[in-house]
Amino acid sequence: MDEKKMSYEGVELLPLENFTESAYLNYAMAVIRDRALPHITDGLKPVQRRIIYAMNRLGLSATSKFMKSARTVGDVMGKYHPHGDSSCYGAMVLMAQDFSYRYPLVDGQGNWGHPDTPNSFAAMRYTESRLSKFSEVLLSELGSGCTEYVPNFDGSIQEPKYLPARLPHILLNGTSGIAVGMATNIPPHNAVEVANACVHMLENPKATVDDLMQFIKGPDYPTEAEIISTPAEIKKLYETGKGTIRMRAVYKVEKGEIIITALPYQTRGAEIVLKIAELMNAKKLPMLSNIRDETSDTCRIVLVPKSNRVDVDKMMSHLFALPKLDLEKTYAININILGLDGNPVVKSLPQILTEWLKFRCDTVKRRITTKLDKINARLHLIDGLFIAFLNLDEVIRIVREEEKPKQVLMEKFKLSDQQAEYILETKLRQLARISEMALTSEKNDLEKQKSELNALLDSPTKFKNLVKKELKATAAEYGDERRSPIVEREVAQVISERDLTPAEPVTVVLSKMGWVRAAKGYLENPETLSYKQGDEYLDSVFCKSNMPAVFLSSKGKAYTLDVSSMPSARGQGEPLTSKLGLEAGEIVETVISSAEDDYYLIGTDAGYGFVCTFADMLSYTMNGKSFINLTENAKVLKPVRIDNLENSLCLIVSNIGKMLVFKVSELPRLSKGKGNRMINIPTDRAQNREEYVVDYTVLTPNDSAVIYAGKRHLTVTPSEIDTYQNTRGRRGITLPRGLQKVSYIEKVQSKTEVESEPEKTQDTEKEF
Repeated sequence: MDEKKMSYEGVELLPLENFTESAYLNYAMAVIRDRALPHITDGLKPVQRRIIYAMNRLGLSATSKFMKSARTVGDVMGKYHPHGDSSCYGAMVLMAQDFSYRYPLVDGQGNWGHPDTPNSFAAMRYTESRLSKFSEVLLSELGSGCTEYVPNFDGSIQEPKYLPARLPHILLNGTSGIAVGMATNIPPHNAVEVANACVHMLENPKATVDDLMQFIKGPDYPTEAEIISTPAEIKKLYETGKGTIRMRAVYKVEKGEIIITALPYQTRGAEIVLKIAELMNAKKLPMLSNIRDETSDTCRIVLVPKSNRVDVDKMMSHLFALPKLDLEKTYAININILGLDGNPVVKSLPQILTEWLKFRCDTVKRRITTKLDKINARLHLIDGLFIAFLNLDEVIRIVREEEKPKQVLMEKFKLSDQQAEYILETKLRQLARISEMALTSEKNDLEKQKSELNALLDSPTKFKNLVKKELKATAAEYGDERRSPIVEREVAQVISERDLTPAEPVTVVLSKMGWVRAAKGYLENPETLSYKQGDEYLDSVFCKSNMPAVFLSSKGKAYTLDVSSMPSARGQGEPLTSKLGLEAGEIVETVISSAEDDYYLIGTDAGYGFVCTFADMLSYTMNGKSFINLTENAKVLKPVRIDNLENSLCLIVSNIGKMLVFKVSELPRLSKGKGNRMINIPTDRAQNREEYVVDYTVLTPNDSAVIYAGKRHLTVTPSEIDTYQNTRGRRGITLPRGLQKVSYIEKVQSKTEVESEPEKTQDTEKEF
């Protein structure tokens, strides 16, 4: 069988690359111009413009009866917008939602959605709609000859290319849209502020952003939530057409409860309540005891603090800083619009107002010109009527008797075609009743109007004053007060996980085999707890459940664990090896916990020591941090807190009965290291464990110390301290016979210090 040959006659051949590039570009521009981006003239996308125009043609004004939305959508689709009904109805719903549009263009009746569920609107067969009063800003001048019309999609009827907006609607309601390769997100603004800025721009065409911001303080959303962007951020947005706007919820305190009264734009209150409840259930918001959603027509979310000691502002700052809650929200702004030339451009505020004012002035000029044309046409007809009035009998005769009365009238009385036609269309009864006075009065009125309109066109000043007057009048009629206050607030900060943990008094208990647990309250005798067979008590520290605990090991390393992560003391605890990366043979020697800015004396039994803060010991890695540089065979001593760095004394005793007292301020302040000699112990004797430090403590000038040696003890009063005091690094004074084999040292605080120290179970600090 012979193969069929394809004929390419009359077919244009193109490389695939060129064709696809051209086709994609055409598609992209169609989406940009005919679907996604608004036009600077009326601030509407094509589908929005067609809905508004179709409703206007159906007579659905703000004072008319409501009509089924399905009827309107069908009219829009059939005549102007041949796309799906869902996209058309969705655009109508958006223009009817007062929580989506700053100035709604559609007045809806029925279920049109809720701020918590904006997409829960009823189907279009159930809802009814009509135009809102504000839509008059776009439609009131539609029939005044100032709008250009274009054929619809099938060329059967005409539709407006744009609507004659009396205010820059592009800024009033804003819009958002995603095109091909570009997007737009324009925030809404206050009508009065924008109108005042336009008036200023007319008077000062070279006005800067700073000048315009005297009138336009910033965007104005359909919510009373605060705009917390700084003036510099807003200025940058208006200068470049790109930037961000930050909004924050508004709250007040009523009878100890926190009431959230306004949420950021497009934020769903029900979701916020649910997310806060989830955080409360996860015990990540211990400062709250309850949450209620009492929202009806207005937002009202009630937060119940756990106690009256909760810092409300700090807690709310924490909630604002949580990104998933949306109590504080950031909006990316990109003022990308179609200019008068039809091209998409990101414009600054002065550019937008300048270009829109050019459009507005052209609109007003076309309106005046159209009115002048109508006046001239009417005057022309009146002149013809005057001729007919002066020759009424002859005109009536010609109309009755002549076969071609129009031509005879034109020839005999020098009438134009329009004049002759108008006379013939007028009934004889009306011609007979023509009053010279009425014609003269009408002509004089028209001549006066003509003179005034010509004066407006001939005088730039008068014309400009007219535009300004109309702007002010429109703003006064349709404008309102600002809804979104612009205030400067501090940056919201998240409360740390540790601070969020309930601050309950606990005692951390460490056993010799390295098991740890946390008992509620203060344990006076942790030795009496139950321990594993062969294990026993080693060390303990009293602290709060939201604090970290530091463990010092036999290798001089510091490990950190949150107390809240430790098991209860009801059991025997958990091994630290399951929580810390201890090396082989490494043993935990002691545990401490304190405020991060507290000072501590760090020492080893080789006689070396230094001063650091508790924060210097912290390390939240599992492998800890190298903290103390130990000499050969040296062991870590339990750190001692220093209450007064300048006036404190260190009392240190060795195993051979040498005791030395020196000023703590003589030791270096380090974040880690070996430190300096506190007491002089020969290196070889320290390495052989022949001589080492038994214990040490920190005293204030008014404290006493009790030295225990077996069953005997020695009390060293403040007046006796001088006997043993010397400079750091000395050998020390030998204790009396029988007291040289020291077991431990006990500090006895002065009565004044004991009275001023808070009870261990008392919690006087304000929460958070």
